[in-house]
Amino acid sequence: MRVPFIKMHGLGNDFIVLDARAEALPPMTAALAAALADRHTGIGCDQLVLLEPSTTADFRMRIFNADGGEVEACGNATRAVGVLHGAAARIETLGGELQVTPADGGIAVDMGLPRFEWDQIPLAYPMDTHTMPVAWEDLDQPTAVNVGNPHVIFFVPDTDALELDRLGPEIEHDPLFPERVNVNAATIVSRTHIRLRVWERGVGLTRACGTGACATAIGAMRRGLVERSVTVSLPGGDLAIDWTDEGRIRMTGPAVESFRGTFDPATYGVTG
Repeated sequence: MRVPFIKMHGLGNDFIVLDARAEALPPMTAALAAALADRHTGIGCDQLVLLEPSTTADFRMRIFNADGGEVEACGNATRAVGVLHGAAARIETLGGELQVTPADGGIAVDMGLPRFEWDQIPLAYPMDTHTMPVAWEDLDQPTAVNVGNPHVIFFVPDTDALELDRLGPEIEHDPLFPERVNVNAATIVSRTHIRLRVWERGVGLTRACGTGACATAIGAMRRGLVERSVTVSLPGGDLAIDWTDEGRIRMTGPAVESFRGTFDPATYGVTG
């Protein structure tokens, strides 16, 4: 049995999409996800996305990082799935229900309400998440936000000058974050513009991170550094982030299909 896949990306954050909504596929495991994500011996991706039927929404989206770990949310993947679906939809995820809508500039995603309590991030012990009394070398006093997955955000003079490839994994695996954490380094350009780089949990440096853009924008808005509608510029391109009067996060940006293909699960040790 050969399994069809769709390769997509949102601002260079790339995905393998497997669609099991109409026809069952071989069970997904951490080992299989990691093998398919390998850029040398697999198909290659930052995240693998598995679409399945849902009893509570239009369909269910499961997300596996490149290390094989299943995670709660991925904003760029949600936009990619919105492009693939081609219509407004409610999507069940581990991080909660998301809503996608076609929009000018791509797909708009209602990411829901941000969470700020220490045990909602989660952190290992109680702490003010607005201005956290912690530091890693010169990176200090971050803010933390959960937007379906956990993020810590540092505001720095020049995000491009930061050794995020060195500090990112150290912070990701710090015991303060029992579920690990996505690490964001942001520079405020103006009241409506943020530059951002992200070390993604279980992936590493990526060209774009939709949930990171959302979390960073909310963190900056919460501190009064920017307006409630901003452009977040990542290495792969720009996302528009709005914090609505109802308190919900709206992310808008592009996603595209790259190519389609098939693979043989037996190549990756799956039989039967």
